[in-house]
Amino acid sequence: EQVVGFDGTANHDAELDRIALTKPVRFEAIATGRDDVALLGFTSGTTGIPKATMHFHRDLLIIADGYARDVLGVTPDDVFVGSPPLAFTFGLGGLAIFPLRFGAAATLLENASPANMVEIIETYRATISFTAPTAYRAMLTAMDAGADLSSLRIAVSAGETLPAPVFNDWLAKTGKPILDGIGATEMLHIFISNRLDDLAPGSTGKPVRGYEARIVDEDMKELPRGTVGRLAVRGPTGCRYLADERQRNYVRDGWNLTGDSFVQDEAGYFHFAARSDDMIISAGYNIAGPEVEAALLAHADVLECAVIGVADAERGQIVQAHVVLADGVAPDAETAKRLQDHVKATIAPYKYPRSVTFTPALPKTQTGKIQRFLLRNS
Repeated sequence: EQVVGFDGTANHDAELDRIALTKPVRFEAIATGRDDVALLGFTSGTTGIPKATMHFHRDLLIIADGYARDVLGVTPDDVFVGSPPLAFTFGLGGLAIFPLRFGAAATLLENASPANMVEIIETYRATISFTAPTAYRAMLTAMDAGADLSSLRIAVSAGETLPAPVFNDWLAKTGKPILDGIGATEMLHIFISNRLDDLAPGSTGKPVRGYEARIVDEDMKELPRGTVGRLAVRGPTGCRYLADERQRNYVRDGWNLTGDSFVQDEAGYFHFAARSDDMIISAGYNIAGPEVEAALLAHADVLECAVIGVADAERGQIVQAHVVLADGVAPDAETAKRLQDHVKATIAPYKYPRSVTFTPALPKTQTGKIQRFLLRNS
């Protein structure tokens, strides 16, 4: 086999261009079947070593005719913008497959920082944005400085759960909601989502058309509503790892286990609790890290944060918060106590972070997901 570099990051810059110079400009497309592998999507490494996932030609149309048509209602007038690279399936859908399928446009950025996203939205009057919650917080700050994001009709959030404070602040400032959803490289794209006419802060919503989801225990038995358990999903796309023994952990009895802990309420809506390995068990209590993060993010002193469990001889684990403070806030014991008291008052006293660490930045993947495992291993 031969590996050909094509994007300037390889040792042989423009190698593909040079090879193509001697080839005819017309070609016959290879006949492919709907169940032939169309792409290998690599997981982003949020929890460790990336895995290669195989997706078929039919899968690309399925996510367009499912999520993009059903939830986004894409038309040829839409202009997409987003931070995830095309090499990640969140970006592949939002910046290539969806606009191509419905004759819309996409604006592609070499460096999709929140500042550049704001500039692109203003310049091209983008209507649908795809990015992570941390970027929406930064975009809210840009709007305070006078940025005009009024062209956006839909803001899609995925990659991490959307904290209710960010949802509420965005809605108050723009009059339009952020649609939180959960997807996975293994499933190709978003499979549970809020809708424009059916949404709630702190909720991930209901399954996209064609998918089923349920909350199960370790033995794959469905749990009663209101009980935190493992999210299992099945539908027209699914996990196919390339030569990876972790396949048997992800797919059981035909259901995909995403590695997330969720709860389904009585009305059928799914609510994210934590990545299954982000559940913190402290003195017998189950504490979901993202719930503590949402409480901290609601405080004006906090710009970003990540919450993890760290070993403790007395309690098994304690809640530890890694906090990026807003400009001008002192990283001292007084600030830590103020944030601890805020969490106690906002959610529950037993959930407060007994350890607070101030940091200038949090470790993240290319797609903006916080790499909590690096904090745990540090």
